[in-house]
Formats: sequence, structure tokens, C-alpha cells
Amino acid sequence: MLAATACALALAQRPAAARAEIAFAPCAATNDFGCGHLVVPLDPSGAVPGTVTLAIRRHLAPVGSARSAIVALAGGPGQSALPFAAQFDELLGPIASTRDLIVFDQRGIGLSDPLSCHAFEQSGLYRSFGALIEACGDQLGTDRSFYTTADTVADIEAIRQAGGYEKLVLYGTSYGTKVAERYAQEYPEHVEALVLDSVVPPNGPNTLNLATFAAVPRILRQLCEQRACTHVTAHPVADLARVLARMRRAPLRARALDGRGRAHTVTLSSDELLELLLAGDFSPLLRAQLLSAVAAAARGDDAPLARLAYAVASSPGEGGEEFDDPLYYATTCEEQEFPWNRASGAAARIAQVGAAARALGARAFAPFSAANAVDLSDARACAHWPYTTPAPAPDDTPLPDVPTLILSGAEDLRTPTSGAREVAAMIPDAQLLVVPHTGHSVLGTEPTACANHALQALFAAKAIRQCAKTPTTAGLRPPPLAPTRLGAVSTAAGYSGLAGRTLQAVALTLADAGRAFALALSLGDGGEGEPLPALRVGGLRSGWASLGDEGVALRDYSYVPGVTLSGAWGLAGAHLRVGGAGSAHGTLRSGPGDSLVGELGSTAVKLPAGAVATAAIVGGDAQESPQARTGGSAAGARVRQLAQLLERLRP
Repeated sequence: MLAATACALALAQRPAAARAEIAFAPCAATNDFGCGHLVVPLDPSGAVPGTVTLAIRRHLAPVGSARSAIVALAGGPGQSALPFAAQFDELLGPIASTRDLIVFDQRGIGLSDPLSCHAFEQSGLYRSFGALIEACGDQLGTDRSFYTTADTVADIEAIRQAGGYEKLVLYGTSYGTKVAERYAQEYPEHVEALVLDSVVPPNGPNTLNLATFAAVPRILRQLCEQRACTHVTAHPVADLARVLARMRRAPLRARALDGRGRAHTVTLSSDELLELLLAGDFSPLLRAQLLSAVAAAARGDDAPLARLAYAVASSPGEGGEEFDDPLYYATTCEEQEFPWNRASGAAARIAQVGAAARALGARAFAPFSAANAVDLSDARACAHWPYTTPAPAPDDTPLPDVPTLILSGAEDLRTPTSGAREVAAMIPDAQLLVVPHTGHSVLGTEPTACANHALQALFAAKAIRQCAKTPTTAGLRPPPLAPTRLGAVSTAAGYSGLAGRTLQAVALTLADAGRAFALALSLGDGGEGEPLPALRVGGLRSGWASLGDEGVALRDYSYVPGVTLSGAWGLAGAHLRVGGAGSAHGTLRSGPGDSLVGELGSTAVKLPAGAVATAAIVGGDAQESPQARTGGSAAGARVRQLAQLLERLRP
């Protein structure tokens, strides 16, 4: 181990004769990367004085002196890349064995002279978000126009020159793909290859997100392929349209329970439902459960949708990711081509973009509306941006014919496959890989290794194989509609009457708790390597459940109206009390072969092991889910912990 550490330290400290303009030293937190800085002009043209200091991390090629480097670009604009340096290295694998890996925080982000505004740092200073944006732009001053994609492209070229590299491999995700494309347009002679994951076209994104709205019906139908929506819905798009029609009359209002069983009123508008759909880009569990929740709401049961909205709103999200809001708006407002006159006032600009959206017709956004498109866009914020520069002209410079792999998640709403196809058509020999059952940011989140294999094949000059469309695993299928009364529940096999319905309701309730735990972890936060903390979720109808190292505890947890579960189920066995106003009361305990046995009413019952195995529903599928494959991500680690714990409970 000592020898390995010494070797890594030597690599980080290797003299940089050809890279003398960037002085790298071992990073304090890791010996795998060297840390350095490069001072670049604020204005790449040199007309305006000032500098920006870029924070850079370099992982040296293990052998020899690399003449080319991989530049890994994060999303945003506004996302810090340095926290992902180790993850980039892991994802790229053998590609980095003969090339240096360069990761840097783009100007105005993270450790590269981040932009800041008092308006974002002190809540309540301004009466509206528009006033906040205007104040932030004023505080940044005229320098705010030097944080566009073109400026970042100039910084990459400065890094290439200072590093002494002849060629670059540009690997970008989301907004990072736009940066990579723009660099390739500007400096084609210095591009070795492009790897574009979740593509934004060179002149994108479209201000009104037309591709996103066009993708909504397609993706809803895809989620129901292979009979995945049997017993849920035959018409997912019509269900969504029905719920949106209700919301246009008044926002949906329903009750959701927190992890202590306390009720909270959830108010959900059509804009917020759209945001929920977009949140599903990062969670296949959320995508699946949201489809069923919308189907339930279309039939009058709003509780599942309210519970999902509450879970997403109250989740802490991924930790360790730095995002710079002032930079986001400085880049977005300056370079997006909004359908307005920059000389107009804020109110006139908003009116102009609204008119442009309505002129496209209702079909452009159906089943959502033009108003949803305006609200989703950055128009209402950027209408208040204090412009001092004209709108940028579209860049129609051709992309170079270099080895290119374009990755697109088949279920990605943020950057739908249409954008990937558009860019693929611009590069003669580009290879497009559409990855099934995957949302945004394909590498590291795909349920199989198809995209990773394609990445390695690109640089090994081997044929790239299209991904096989594997069946949707059980835990990632839309769950059945939640019963709205016990009378709608079928009886458990071998039983009849109230006892049989109650026994089946118990199995459904345990399955629901497992899904709730898995979703909470996929949306949550936690430190890598930390023990799994007790996790609490609310029932659908009442009560709560908690998950700890010893198993599951429940208190009046209800999924089926009139049926509650209390007690414990874990490594030491199970003891569950069945109550509720409409059920056959009784107790269940561990039985032979990990079954549950006991009495409900006056009927002796036995629930076979397969019917109570939450692990069979969640554990195995969590191991195959994108969250479990996200390398060093905290959410991925915690889902794996859940899978491992539930595997121990598996009969």
C-alpha cells in the first residue's frame, strides 16, 4: 500500500517540462490528482482589462508523457466540475491510460473566481425574483458579459496551450456538451475526439424547451412498453391531460404524511407537475411511481401524487455538488436567444415571449400549455437582466469530422434524443447510442454497461453495438394503482372474505413501504461510507415507517384505506399488528420458511415468504437501478446499503 501511495505521489509531482505554464502540486485531499491554477484574461479579446484564475485538477497518464488530454466538462451552466474529478476518472477508465485527464471549474464557478451576488446570499431582500435578478446583474457590472460559452471555450484553449497538448478529447455532459461542441467548431485542428452525453445542440437550448414538451408523450408511452402498465393505465398521456385540465381550473390540493405521520397539505399546479416530471430524469423509481400517481389522480385519488410531490420537495438532494446561481443567469441570460427586443423593458419582454409561445399553437406543448413553457423557461428571470450587449448570432460553423460518440437516455426530458440526433447529423461519422431505461446523464446512471462499452470501443477502434432493449425490472415498473377501498382488493390466494382481503392488503402495504424507502434514498443525501441512518417515510393513508440496521418498524402505516400495520419486521423476526376501521384485526409473526403466520379475525392465515419479501420488490431492482451505479455518489451508496439490508431480510 505504501508503494502504491508513493507511486501515485510521484505521478502527481512528475515534472511538467512541456507544461511549464501550469505548476501542478499534489492535491491535499488525494494523491491521484495534481492541483494547479491558470490565470486567463477576463476578456479573451484583450479589449477589457482583468483576469480570472482557473482551478484545475490533472490526473496524469500512468505511462509516458501524454501528448493529448481529456477535458471533462460538467453541466449547468453553473455546476462545479472539481467535485466530480474522481468520478470522471472512474467513468473514463482505460481511455485515460494514455492521456492526461483535465478537470477544471469553469470561470465564475466553484474555485475559479466564483461569481456572487448579495441578492442570492440574503433571502428576503427583494420583493420579487425579477428584482433579485436585476440587482444581481447590476452588482456584477459590465464584467457580467464575459461568462458565456465562448469565454469558456477560450479558457479551454488556454489550458491546452499551457499544458503543452497537441490534441484534446472533449467529454461533456448536458451543458458541457455545448461547450465541447463550441470548442470543436472554434479549434477543430486540436480535437482528437468528442464524447457527448445528454446533448445540448451548439445553438441550444431552445428558449421554450420545445424538444422537452415534444418528448413528454413519447416517454410516457415508453414507460408503458412491454406491458409495464398492465393494471395501471392503458392511456398515460390521456391521464396526464385529464389531470392538467383539473389543474387549470384550480391547483390540486391533497394531504401527504411525513416520516412521523404528520399531515401536510400539498398544493400542486401544472408548472409544479411539469417540474416533477423533469425531476424524474434523475430517478427511474420516481419516473415509474409518478406515472402511476398521475393515473390515480386522473381517477380521483390524489394521495399518491401528493406524496411524491412532498417527497421530492422535502428531499435534501445530492450533496457535494456546488452550483453558482449568478453564473447560471449571467451565461443563460446573455447568450440565449429569447424572442424579445433587448431594448424593451421587463414587462414588454415577458409579453413578447408569451406572444411567441402562443403563436406556436397548442400542439407544440400539449398536453401542457404555452403558459407552462414560458414559466419553465428562464424568460421571466432574464426579462429583468440588465443587458448591455446585443443578442448573439447563431453559430453555424461546421463540426469537425472526428471520432464522436453521442449518448442519449431514451427517457431524458431535459435533453431529449431529438437534440442528440440533430448533433449526430452534423458530424459525418458520429455514432449515436440511445440507452433504454435511462434519463439524464447516461454514463454512470445507465442500468447496464452498454454506454460504457461503447465508450471503450470508440477509442479501441472497435465496432459500437447498439444497446439491447432489456425488459423493465419489476421495481422500475409503474406500481399498481393504490386501492381506494378495501373492497377493491382481491383476496389472498387460498382465502376468502374479509380476512382474505386484509391479508392481501398486508402484502400490498409492505410492498408500498419498500418502494417508499427506495425512493426516499434515491432522492436523498448522505456521506460515502457512513452507516445507514434510520430512514422514515409516511404512509399513503396514515402512519409512518422507519428503516434501520435491524429492519423495518411501522406505526399505523396504511396503504389501503381502513387497514393499518404496526410493529416490526427485521432480522430478529416479525411481529405485526393489523388494525384499522375496515380490516380483520389480528397479529402476524414470523413463521416457517420466513412466512408470516397468525390470525386475522377468527381465521388462521399464512402469508408465504414470496408475498412479504420487500427485498424481492426493491432489493434486487435497487442493485440494478441507475442510483446503485453512480460510482461515488452518496445516493448511490445509500441505495446499495438499502439493497444489502433488504437482501438480508429476503426469504
